[in-house]
Amino acid sequence: MTDQTTRFNLAMRVLHWSMALLIFAMIFAGLAMVRALEPWQLTLLGLHKSFGVLALLLLLLRFLIRIKSSTPSLPSGMSTIQVKLAKFSHWLLYALMLIIPTSGLLMQYYAARPIVVFDFFTIPAAMVPHIEYFAVFREGHSLAILLLITVLAVHIGAALYHHFIRKDGVLKKRKISDTHYYLHQKQKTRKNKSMTPITINRLHV
Repeated sequence: MTDQTTRFNLAMRVLHWSMALLIFAMIFAGLAMVRALEPWQLTLLGLHKSFGVLALLLLLLRFLIRIKSSTPSLPSGMSTIQVKLAKFSHWLLYALMLIIPTSGLLMQYYAARPIVVFDFFTIPAAMVPHIEYFAVFREGHSLAILLLITVLAVHIGAALYHHFIRKDGVLKKRKISDTHYYLHQKQKTRKNKSMTPITINRLHV
């Protein structure tokens, strides 16, 4: 097998961990904004919106790379139901990562609040507020975040279970560093070379 079939390619691995950090940071920032009424809340809100746009762009990039790249198979020994659940949760995560920033953008649009993205460009909003649409997308945004937190908890729990209990190398497929992989391949090559003379000798006997 090649590196690309035994693990996700480097671009996918970098995007996976960078988006994971970004999503967790945005979840905590969102919770902080809801619970606090401090002067820094407006600054945090502006950053939250900007990073939300960034998360949406990274998701689109990740999806394009995902459909054009070969991916490793799921660990052997998983039942049919487990495989179906794993694939369902995977695509559910993609759907939620799309729904959450999109609903956030629409929420701000119908609130007539233009979004200034890192002072680089501005996403326009409606000329006048539409409270009913704003309320719908705000509710959808909140519900999608709660569902995302639940799915992430299950996703992380499953990954830890495979890594520590089943020990089937699931997390290694997402590891950014290539050191472990190349050391493993080097050891495998040496082992194959050391076995070759024995095989030849046996053939001559």
